[in-house]
Amino acid sequence: MTMPDFLLSAAAFVLVMVALGLIRILRGPEDVDRMMAAQLFGSGGIAALLLFGVATEAKAVIDVALTLALLAAFASVAFVQGISRPDSDDTQETRDE
Repeated sequence: MTMPDFLLSAAAFVLVMVALGLIRILRGPEDVDRMMAAQLFGSGGIAALLLFGVATEAKAVIDVALTLALLAAFASVAFVQGISRPDSDDTQETRDE
């Protein structure tokens, strides 16, 4: 087995594991569980893209994977800020009482 074949097999394995993680996104009881599963989904997708890019020597695929990794970090920060900030409707009701 050559190295590109091994890397493509590893990418396929990662994608299968990520597909199993998709079940958690659909069944997550809370938003935090779903966000963590989505982060796992993104990390697995990035890993698969990186493995595919190295196996095929496609530099553009590696660039896309690294860009997605950067966007995933910003998505996590935005999610944490969103759940820590009180809703504007709730604060308005509190002031009216």
